[in-house]
Amino acid sequence: MKQFLQFLGLSLLVVSQVSCQSKKETKQDQALAEPVQVVSDDGYARAYFASGCFWCVEAVYESVKGVQEVYNGYSGGHTENPTYEASNTGLTGHAEAVEVIYDADIVSFKSLVDVYFGSQNITQVNGQGPDRGSQYRSIIFFQNDEEKAVIEEKINQLNEELGGNKVAAEVMPFQKFWMGEGYHQDYERRNPNNPYIRNVSIPRLNNFKAKFPDLLKEEGAH
Repeated sequence: MKQFLQFLGLSLLVVSQVSCQSKKETKQDQALAEPVQVVSDDGYARAYFASGCFWCVEAVYESVKGVQEVYNGYSGGHTENPTYEASNTGLTGHAEAVEVIYDADIVSFKSLVDVYFGSQNITQVNGQGPDRGSQYRSIIFFQNDEEKAVIEEKINQLNEELGGNKVAAEVMPFQKFWMGEGYHQDYERRNPNNPYIRNVSIPRLNNFKAKFPDLLKEEGAH
């Protein structure tokens, strides 16, 4: 019996090591993948960001002039058709993310990157505020070399200001955005009295608005 238990323990250890190695290789493969450029048929550009709870990030970007729509979903993982429940396990590799649909003649990708870093705790690893776990990690996605250069320039600037490589956000080539469930869309707008929205999301939004008044839509505009 003892020998069997030792064998079982060794087997589980091997499986665990293989699983960890597989995840590591998957992450490396993702980082080296060619970015996918989203082709727009409506004249608007798309950008993709992950920064903690997608309810919070959606509300931030929807307040920016030039942004037409924001959708909540999942990106950055290795599984097909992720769901909210599955991504919350941390096993899909996906993070809660947003798709920002914007008019590049009004707001630039560079400004969206400024919004991204200006609306989060840039040094927090695997989460934002009270939301913790790999599904809440910060990822900024690029679709081409120009976007990658904009992101890297901003991160280099922030790291110089911080005094070290302290920016926690991962930089990944965009592959696919999986649309989130319907009840997650426009969540803050539709659930203003939700305790999380009142205590976490709205303060985060107001903090962003105080930093970037020139980027905000006129009151009442969507």
